Amino acid sequence: MKRVFLIVLDSFGIGQMEDAAAYGDYDVNTIGSVSTSPYFSMPNMQKLGLFQIEGVQTAAKPDGTAWTQKEPHTAVIARMREASKGKDTTIGHWEIAGIYSPKPLPTYPNGFPEEILDAFTAQTGRGVLCNKPYSGTQVIADYGEEHLRTGKLIVYTSADSVFQIAAHEALVPPEQLYTYCRIAREILQGEHGVGRVIARPFIGQPGSFTRTARRHDFSLEPPSVTMLDQLKAAGKEVISVGKIRDIFAGKSVTEAITTGNNAEGVTCTMQCLERDFEGLCFVNLVDYDMLYGHRRDIDGYAKALTYFDEQLPGILEKMRPEDVLMLTADHGCDPAYTATTDHTREYTPFLMYGAEITPANLGTRKTFADIGATVLQYFGIAPAFAGESML
Repeated sequence: MKRVFLIVLDSFGIGQMEDAAAYGDYDVNTIGSVSTSPYFSMPNMQKLGLFQIEGVQTAAKPDGTAWTQKEPHTAVIARMREASKGKDTTIGHWEIAGIYSPKPLPTYPNGFPEEILDAFTAQTGRGVLCNKPYSGTQVIADYGEEHLRTGKLIVYTSADSVFQIAAHEALVPPEQLYTYCRIAREILQGEHGVGRVIARPFIGQPGSFTRTARRHDFSLEPPSVTMLDQLKAAGKEVISVGKIRDIFAGKSVTEAITTGNNAEGVTCTMQCLERDFEGLCFVNLVDYDMLYGHRRDIDGYAKALTYFDEQLPGILEKMRPEDVLMLTADHGCDPAYTATTDHTREYTPFLMYGAEITPANLGTRKTFADIGATVLQYFGIAPAFAGESML
């Protein structure tokens, strides 16, 4: 019974791509920045070969020695180049699954055009506050009280292709907020087809508003065939853990498991390892990006990576002889880069481990889609997209 566990460490970039400047990113390196923290420790990923991936540069360990090891690594390793134009979650995950995006999804550095907001207001019956790029925590601090007083929805964006709606749960229950998001999703198509419409519920009193775990993403449906489609068509299971279902608009996901944080994501992955199924368990661990990368929290990011590394032996111990574990990322989000608080255009790591996997260093790959092709080949399925298997 073959199973693949594909875990995306959301935003764990390993150094800027050669075209990073075109995206406004200079000297960015998520792993390099995080490794400067005294809380950074990844000895188990080191054994797999993380620090031997081409181009990886990090600070030294606290004892002054290098993370790069001389002994052989135990996994297949590679540096992944994003072929698509963009540096956001949707495009990154889509490319992992086989979709090449020749142009970035639309972004709105000056806010959304009036025709979009007019249509949204007409259908929801509520006005709009903000309508500009904003920090998700700061926007509720600045507009939350007015939102409660007027009933208007807080609409904002970021450097990503997102239309975000924040609302207090006491005024707009989450299910009602999700309905408003579905309305926005229907409006935001074609040239205004943003990657995600995101519900951002919050609670609390003025001066102490906090976001809740009831966030929900409403994504564009993938425009072409994906790894998930081919697996489902072949009768395999496609289990989503975390926001994977949202990223693929639920398409070809046979079971979805929601999580509130990385710890829940790891726990759910452990539980899936104990189950009988044939197919893919596709996991997203979002805290690196959402809680630490965008908030430029180097130590928090380091602690989160160290936590995952500490859990890794437990994951490996539960693997069966035919299981394959794949670890990667979807983009960068360098917590030391202060020019913006946005994602950063970086290479991502790829590590593949299993009892039947022969360790190798495959250098730098041309596209994230090689991951999807590898998953499919393991199940004897020829990919219907451009991607080269790494098996």
